Amino acid sequence: MAEPDPSHILQVGMGFFASKTLLSAVELGLFTTLAKGALTGLEIGAALGLSNRAIPDFPDALVALGLLAREGDGPQACYANTPDTALFLDRASPAYVGGMLEMANARLYRFWADLTEALKTGSPQNEIKHTGEPMFAKLYAEPERLEQFMNAMSGISAGNIKLLAETFDFSGAKTLLDVGGATAQLSCFIAEANPHMRCTSFDLPAVVPIAERRIARMGLGAQVTAVGGDFFADPLPKADIVTMENKKLLIRKAYEALPAGGAFIAIESLIDDARRDNAFGLLMSLNMLIEFGDAFDYTGADFAGWCREAGFREFKIMKLAGPSSAAVAYK
Repeated sequence: MAEPDPSHILQVGMGFFASKTLLSAVELGLFTTLAKGALTGLEIGAALGLSNRAIPDFPDALVALGLLAREGDGPQACYANTPDTALFLDRASPAYVGGMLEMANARLYRFWADLTEALKTGSPQNEIKHTGEPMFAKLYAEPERLEQFMNAMSGISAGNIKLLAETFDFSGAKTLLDVGGATAQLSCFIAEANPHMRCTSFDLPAVVPIAERRIARMGLGAQVTAVGGDFFADPLPKADIVTMENKKLLIRKAYEALPAGGAFIAIESLIDDARRDNAFGLLMSLNMLIEFGDAFDYTGADFAGWCREAGFREFKIMKLAGPSSAAVAYK
């Protein structure tokens, strides 16, 4: 039997060191800067306006974390993106996922400092606590900022949506409704992979122009339509398949919008049924506590139970990228 070792405890406990180093690198645009070519530490400092004290510790820490590559040693060493950071953290890349990290740096990093209070009170620790005004109230009042935020956030979902478009059998369906469709990314990806389908992206009226611009850029106006409405107050448009991300409270409305044999798909970081393995899913559920208080993420078994109560007859879980899955229920 191995001797007790505190290494894992300390690594997790001090994990915010590594997290904030990455978040600051994204905030500073380091990976976008390096997309133009490798730089020495001093050149990075000059390009990003850093103190001399930050060099070489800052780029070397990113090398040690596997987030930068370095050629050579000492002051003349050159730093470059890794294949992953070049693809996913360059703001000019269509696969950019840094929007989620930008939001985490600007908002969640600070709110998580109050996790202990959330655990004791069950109350949100976000803007509602600090200003009395939800973040989205300001976002929806500023169209340019709202579009910037939604475009940034869409990158985090792109990989999972592409996998869904490639692996789910859409051949028997003619229409799809994406509830809370935001930029219409899911509708566009599904339509692009399935030319026989007509897709509707359903979200609040303020979001419709953002979705319409993406649809036009992708040349999918004949297949994809953006519709405005309140999915909590209004009935959902009818469709053969209904998709939602993080909208479990709308399961009953999804059931009513589907024909017999139709499918409801929820893209989630599902917690494993035994609640032992998917640490990311469990931490995301704690993030729901930080953001909303009584909201939470759930297991595949939870999803099946709620869908069964709504009247769905058959269920399956499709693994997507990383900790994410598509939970599917058939009417």
